[in-house]
Amino acid sequence: MTIPPLSLPATNDTLVKISSLQGLVILFCYPRTGAPGETIPDSWNSIPGARGCTPQACSFRDTQREFMTAGVNKIFGLSTQSSTYQQEAKTRLHLPFELLSDEKLDFVEALSLPTIDWEGKKLTKRITLAIVDGKVVKIWYPVFPPDQSAQQVLDWLAQEKTGAQKFGGNRRLSVT
Repeated sequence: MTIPPLSLPATNDTLVKISSLQGLVILFCYPRTGAPGETIPDSWNSIPGARGCTPQACSFRDTQREFMTAGVNKIFGLSTQSSTYQQEAKTRLHLPFELLSDEKLDFVEALSLPTIDWEGKKLTKRITLAIVDGKVVKIWYPVFPPDQSAQQVLDWLAQEKTGAQKFGGNRRLSVT
């Protein structure tokens, strides 16, 4: 699967075109992060797999060094929330990577990513993509438990004989 040439707003006020990034990129998609003090409605809790966005993001935060050692060039989180909303979460959670906003669902729809309809909003379901030079080489879906998402990706990297040389240059992995 090829990543479409779309530019997505990032929490650092830049536009990121994932299709143009070189090397190995990990993109974890999540439904939404809650705001501080927000009461999570029962309707959210009743959706299988909806809870856990903060633990998932923190799992990537806590293992970022391991990802870089394994040859990952970039990690991004993606949701359909606005960049302004995401910036609060990035700051509050001390995330060392950018969060990307797909508020208009262009990326989600171009890749036919799974979604949740909730309170009149379409949100992405939790899915993680490994992307090399604009091509998806591995998909994790469903992602459960969310706080183990980063470790699942690291385990795959270890099985793939981790190292920048594995994912650098013209080397391609098969999609599984």
